[in-house]
Amino acid sequence: MLNKIRKISIGSDYKNEAMHYSVGQSVYGGHTICDILEPEQGEYMIYITKNNEVLPWKKFNNNMAIAVEFDLEYSE
Repeated sequence: MLNKIRKISIGSDYKNEAMHYSVGQSVYGGHTICDILEPEQGEYMIYITKNNEVLPWKKFNNNMAIAVEFDLEYSE
């Protein structure tokens, strides 16, 4: 089962120094984060979109301090 990731935070000091990335966030010259995926165990990819073009933007692995927030929207 693929869990939908809503937000990922990179860095050991979550509150003060970590970088936070959320789906829907505007980044990099007018692009928007469209997906945060875990294609392999312990690897995270952030994809951005602009003008209907989806691009891979950032890749992280679990050698870094990572906090993942899942999308908790449930269907009934």
